[in-house]
Amino acid sequence: MPSKEQDERTYRSGRTSGASSRGRRGGRAAARPVRRAGGVRRVGAYRRAAQRRLKSFRQGSVLAVGITGLALLLIGEPGASQDSVAADPARSVEEATGTVRELVLGAWGILPKVAIALGVLLLAGVLSWLVRRLLRATFGRFEQADAAAALTAVIIWVLAIAAALSIVAGDARALIGSVGLVGLALSWALQGPIESFTAWLLNSFKGYYRPGDRIAVGEVFGDVYRIDILTTTVWESGGAGKAVQAAQPTGALITFPNSELLRANVINYTRDFPYVWDEVVAGVANESDLVYTRRVVTEIARQVVGPVMHEPARQYRELLERSGLHMDVAEEPEVYMAPTDAWMNVVVRYLVPARERRRWSSTLHQALARGMGAPEHRGRILAAYPRTVVQHVDPAGPDGAIAAGS
Repeated sequence: MPSKEQDERTYRSGRTSGASSRGRRGGRAAARPVRRAGGVRRVGAYRRAAQRRLKSFRQGSVLAVGITGLALLLIGEPGASQDSVAADPARSVEEATGTVRELVLGAWGILPKVAIALGVLLLAGVLSWLVRRLLRATFGRFEQADAAAALTAVIIWVLAIAAALSIVAGDARALIGSVGLVGLALSWALQGPIESFTAWLLNSFKGYYRPGDRIAVGEVFGDVYRIDILTTTVWESGGAGKAVQAAQPTGALITFPNSELLRANVINYTRDFPYVWDEVVAGVANESDLVYTRRVVTEIARQVVGPVMHEPARQYRELLERSGLHMDVAEEPEVYMAPTDAWMNVVVRYLVPARERRRWSSTLHQALARGMGAPEHRGRILAAYPRTVVQHVDPAGPDGAIAAGS
């Protein structure tokens, strides 16, 4: 007979095992959503990988079909299938010799066609060279001449290769179909380079940017160094999130595909007008004499950047008039007031060369700090400073009596 203590130990161990079992079941139940979330992520990754493989398979299939059709045209229709190889060695030797003889005779017979096809390709090369020389002599800009020559050369070579393959194959209609399939496959496989080449042609004729221009294309900002058929190389300039914060060269070269011209906005800071409007902000206290402050800041800005603005302002006005935009263009720096939560911002707007913004900004900041802090302006121009408003509430109320709580 079990004792009372043994019964109690058995009862406690049973409760403990039941609780641990329930805890394990609860843990598994709680872990299921995590596994399901991970499974969803894995399924998404598998789906994307499968889509990439399916795209590659489609491109490869189209390319294989085109190449197979082209090979059949060049080789010719295969003969009727032979029966099993005869057991007679003499007959096997005779068949092998006949096959080699047919191959040699076929190759010898196709040599004139190959020679004519090579002559067509040589003529295409000479014609492309002559067209390039003619276009460079015709166009004033070197970029436009290269773009026109490249486009003309592509057309000439496509026609020459099609003609050469037609001569060798002897069937132009079927060959055109195979070339079309190959071209379709190549257009899928070389979509990026084709877009970059198209953007290069577009930029060569439209002139969105040229070597030496300061541009911004997407996240790239800097001076154009070299323009190739597929890529553009830029000397990087600084900005937010970079080691150099201002718009000055960082010394790094950035190369991006020309296809970015078709996807992002192209900002050119120096193509037709190598100047930009810039602003400098100085803060003054609200208790300052704002009219007096604006007059003092205007005089300082005119002395510092006024002489630099006259010629750029005149060029800017003429550029707008040629474009049919009759707008007022300030020939002197302009000063504006912009209120904030704790002080008043004095904003100076001026026109300077695009690559000298930081130099003129620093010069103007120094002049404003020195001029606004002069002794003769003491008491009328007060520096801005952070302030905190503290409101004291008397618990006795406005009449001295304790206000009753609600």
